[in-house]
Amino acid sequence: MSSKQTAQTTQTPAGASRTYDRVKQTVYRHTLDNGLTVVYLPKPDFSYTFAMLAVNFGAVDARFTPEGGGAVQLPAGVAHFLEHKMFEDEDGNALQKFAATGASPNAFTSHNMTAYHFSCTDRFEENLTLLLRFVFTPYFTEDNVQKEKGIIAQEIGMMDDQPFWQAFNGLHQALYHTHPLRESIAGSVDSIAAITPSLLDTCYQAFYHPANMALVVCGQADFDQIVALAEQHSPQSPAIAVHRDYGTRQETVCQAAWTCRMAVSRPHFLVGFKDIPVQDGEDFVRRQLLGELCCRILAGEGAPLYAALYRDRLINRQFEAAYSQHPQAAYAHFTGTGPDPQAVHDQLVQAVRTLAGQGVDPDRFERARRAAYGATLRTLDQPGELCRAQCEALFGGGDLLDFPAAYDAFTPADAQAMFARWAAPGRAALAAVYPADGEGKG
Repeated sequence: MSSKQTAQTTQTPAGASRTYDRVKQTVYRHTLDNGLTVVYLPKPDFSYTFAMLAVNFGAVDARFTPEGGGAVQLPAGVAHFLEHKMFEDEDGNALQKFAATGASPNAFTSHNMTAYHFSCTDRFEENLTLLLRFVFTPYFTEDNVQKEKGIIAQEIGMMDDQPFWQAFNGLHQALYHTHPLRESIAGSVDSIAAITPSLLDTCYQAFYHPANMALVVCGQADFDQIVALAEQHSPQSPAIAVHRDYGTRQETVCQAAWTCRMAVSRPHFLVGFKDIPVQDGEDFVRRQLLGELCCRILAGEGAPLYAALYRDRLINRQFEAAYSQHPQAAYAHFTGTGPDPQAVHDQLVQAVRTLAGQGVDPDRFERARRAAYGATLRTLDQPGELCRAQCEALFGGGDLLDFPAAYDAFTPADAQAMFARWAAPGRAALAAVYPADGEGKG
């Protein structure tokens, strides 16, 4: 790695700006009086601007207790359902309003957060006003909630037909005993049937307050104007303290294997290694980067294991490795299609044990670290991915742009320590979808 990352902080009329010399990126940041965090990453050479308004509320936030209230247990799929309903206004649909400006809007719900975003080449301030207004103006009625159930039920049906989605959910059920990760993000047809306007309003009041949100903009805009619009269109009501419950954490997996059969021609699988969640005082961004680095070392395209699995035709070029963090949960997962998922699982487990016991060759570590650094650096030229990653970092209490210093500090011993956690007894699980005709080793 090159020289140490340096940063210069200066004050602007709306807040502070910080220039990260190593990656040649300036970041403007300000927290409004109501608690909303506003971040702007200027990209003067880009032809469009991307804005994301994210809520620190996702599918895993299914059990919580608001301050002064009773415990709430949500049916699966509420966060995703709420995302759909936020586009509904009393005077129309927000998507239609964006269409009139030429912007491209969308939204998503993950396990960790809900995010609303748009990209545009002009009329940015008008589009940002639309975004802020519809997210901060809930509109739930019996009729529009009932209508949405049919729409989301169709979406659930389409997702349930996807083998990787089935295996993805199956891996969570294998890895975790009581964590809400066990439930699908969209829920089920039965679970969404229990959703009411009152329940949506309870979640909105508990989580959709500015102090639990972040607005991140990337592209060409005026930071002072972004802040001014955010102040004008976000509520000033105080945040409600909410205690979130993710169940009792257990070190080992719930079950070593999860399987099902579907109309597929080849098995689809995920192999997961259960890690400990980020600890108090631990840097969220550093943990995420180290997890991704270890996945690359173990089975990235340049790893010996990847070459062996590919040579033996146990995987194809769609094989992927990733590291995921959630509240009180973290795990590495390896996704692919191939004739013998169990063989891939066994070889991954053996490789993890070897790396945990013998450590990582320094040259191999350095090659993987440089490749991982380059992959993270490329994120800075992908506005949508950059805004998403920055929101996740903010909700985790970190700063994505600090990644050069994290990579500089990583050592083979850090990787070995993580591999040792993955190699502990009872930490690995396989989720596989096999052909319905009975072929395959399911």
